[in-house]
Amino acid sequence: MYLENKSEMEMSQASAQGRNSLRSPEDVAGNFGELRLLQDISERSDAQKLQRSAALSSGRCVIHAGGLVPVRQEAGFSVVNILRGKRNSANLTETSPLLSRSQDDSVTYMTLHDPGFVGGEELWDGGSPDLERRYRLGSEVSSLSRSGPSEKSDPLENQNLSFRLTSSMRCCFRVSKIATMFTLVVLCSLFFSMYPDRDNPWRMLAVSSTDSFSMNLTDFRNNALLKLQVGGPFTKGKVDLDNQDYILVQVEQIEPSGQRRRRSQQVIYNWTIPLHGERSDQIVLTKTFEMLSSDPIVITVQAFLQEEEVVPLSMTHQSLYVNVETQVGIAGLILTGVYVLIIFEIVHRTLAAMLGSLAALAALAVIGDRPSLVTVVEWIDYETLALLFGMMVLVAIFSETGFFDYCAVKAYQLSRGRVWPMIMILCLIAAILSAFLDNVTTMMLFTPVTIRLCEVLNLDPRHVLIAEVIFTNIGGAATAVGDPPNVIIVSNQDLRREGIDFASFTGYMSLGICLVLLTSVPFLRLLYWNTKLYNKESMEIVELKHEILVWRQTAQRINPASREETAVKCLLMQKVLNLESLLRKMLKTFQREISQEDKNWEQNIQELQKKHRITDTVLLVKCVSVLTVVIFMFFLNSFVPSIHLELGWIAILGSLWLLVLADVQDFEIILHRVEWATLLFFAGLFVLMEALAQLQLIDYIGEQTALLIKAVPEDQRLAIAIILVMWVSALASSLIDNIPFTATMIPVLINLSQDADVNLPVKPLVYALAMGACLGGNGTLIGASANVVCAGIAEQHGYGFSFMEFFRLGFPMMIMTCVIGMCYLLLIHIGLGWNM
Repeated sequence: MYLENKSEMEMSQASAQGRNSLRSPEDVAGNFGELRLLQDISERSDAQKLQRSAALSSGRCVIHAGGLVPVRQEAGFSVVNILRGKRNSANLTETSPLLSRSQDDSVTYMTLHDPGFVGGEELWDGGSPDLERRYRLGSEVSSLSRSGPSEKSDPLENQNLSFRLTSSMRCCFRVSKIATMFTLVVLCSLFFSMYPDRDNPWRMLAVSSTDSFSMNLTDFRNNALLKLQVGGPFTKGKVDLDNQDYILVQVEQIEPSGQRRRRSQQVIYNWTIPLHGERSDQIVLTKTFEMLSSDPIVITVQAFLQEEEVVPLSMTHQSLYVNVETQVGIAGLILTGVYVLIIFEIVHRTLAAMLGSLAALAALAVIGDRPSLVTVVEWIDYETLALLFGMMVLVAIFSETGFFDYCAVKAYQLSRGRVWPMIMILCLIAAILSAFLDNVTTMMLFTPVTIRLCEVLNLDPRHVLIAEVIFTNIGGAATAVGDPPNVIIVSNQDLRREGIDFASFTGYMSLGICLVLLTSVPFLRLLYWNTKLYNKESMEIVELKHEILVWRQTAQRINPASREETAVKCLLMQKVLNLESLLRKMLKTFQREISQEDKNWEQNIQELQKKHRITDTVLLVKCVSVLTVVIFMFFLNSFVPSIHLELGWIAILGSLWLLVLADVQDFEIILHRVEWATLLFFAGLFVLMEALAQLQLIDYIGEQTALLIKAVPEDQRLAIAIILVMWVSALASSLIDNIPFTATMIPVLINLSQDADVNLPVKPLVYALAMGACLGGNGTLIGASANVVCAGIAEQHGYGFSFMEFFRLGFPMMIMTCVIGMCYLLLIHIGLGWNM
């Protein structure tokens, strides 16, 4: 209920009369006779007039208000204009009296649940008892307006001053944030537009055992690096000079004389690239050479082949202005800035990824390696975006059947009303399913079920979702198809020749992941020991919180420029304090009730089954049929190479099948449920990570890791190498995308294993890489794709969790799981000596 003017014409006339002088108590009291109470404004168009005076004791006057906003006049004061507010809210149905009149003729506060308050159905009339009460209330308000500042108003004035200071600080912070970010965006845009795209065309050439290619490069001025790109039928890995065909690229330059050398010296860099046996796959490889002077450089390309044949190649070069160390520093600064924006929630994570991509592209332009628009678009992994989009459409149509509600009730029934067994069941099922599906698809299927289950059981979905996505990332590391880094490792031809295939990889990793899961269950319970899972309160508490919010906002809207407004604000703040005290008592009672075991779970299940059931059986059959075919195709894609459909194509085709079968008429509803912000975040993240790779960040991490391993004594080298690769992979995967990091580290580890000075087996290093890259995704919110997808779906349902909320639970779990995985690796390879 709220106050509404009975006659706008009468109120305008009354307001005009009070412009020249302060209103008398009789005028103030008369205004109350012009008010009426509205009930059920959202359902009825005509207001029902209520009369409270019949049931009230003598000397009591009541004011009802819904949203109070001050309406200033030129020289007069109108209580009606203050209490009316700027707009009427249909969803605010506040029925609590604000002021009461006690027997000692003083204005007192009446609580919401006053048992002595009983409303009547008759109108307020002009009878002498009512008129007397109105007159005494008007006199009290008028006396407050004429009285000087009292002790009671001092705390309110201090509070108002503090509120103004806080608002000013927030406004200054917001303006400074926008100004700083806008300045940085403009600067990055200017830097990006000042330099042209790399315009060096690709040179086509052909080499053989007898014919080589040579070219001279001049006019380098003060450039620091030479970036050389060669395309051809290459294969990654270490080359066997005796039994394998390869290409040798030589870069020859002159090092000038200096303090160390009296004469100039000729320096030759050799770059050996192995050729693919079938000469079919065209791969572009990139290598950067340090330029020692501005003298001309000679590039020679030779082919060493077992047979007489011609190998077609393509080559281009680019001169860079900045050395490798500076590029890595710039990349680290950009990555740190992106994490600051996400951690402190300065902007949305999608905008943070886009801003980071712009900064990285501007840095590439400054150093002389600005990519074209076509190149930037090619950096985006469209297979992942197609997989996400297709599964989002499938889940959006699936949710119309009521299947998620049904699964929620079944999970509650399976746990027999106990919360923690139910959470563990969900987490373990998600971990097992993600071992055979990819973890992104698993979370897209599990997140709606979990949210509906938590809503049914009055739980906070955020904690349950974080636990599920953590176990999904753990379970995805068990097989070769559960996580993208594992797919990259198993599909590498050099590692297959070393004996790392699907069966051996899955058997080795699944045993270690089972040990990790066994220790993760009690550790997760320990992390959630003091966590309040029942974060959602009962309807009474929710309504009381909403009422407190309404009264506090109403009080904050009143500018205490006059004594009358100050008095009203004092009364509103007193009401807020009393309601907050009542809220604390209700919360204590509620916590005691929910801490007890739900002994009526069987009765609750019966009620839930009646309320939450399958709503569309025909659509459910169609959805289950299509989803079964899609999941089956996901499995076949991993085992049957004759199926030429990637995961993205399978998801897109499945969504098209279901759109046709479901006969969707309102297509806008389906598109509205697609997580466009998540898709844009992944697109920006792909561009950001590829740009950071172009800035030599990932290569630098791999090279430094190899140097640290080589510096360790030979008798301890294997153990230190396993520990170092494990933790570097885990920490790097929690900060950057684990897909390009894994693809970069595989050649580094292969070269280490084939280096005669290092003498390390490749299998322990690769398994340490897989374990760290998969488990490290739990470290941060953007460490794994499943984390971002889960957060996006939860945010769409109104239960989004921040970077720090995930970090407080995910990072300790990452540390613990990596410790268990490291112990497993050390036990197998160091304790048992199994390195074959």
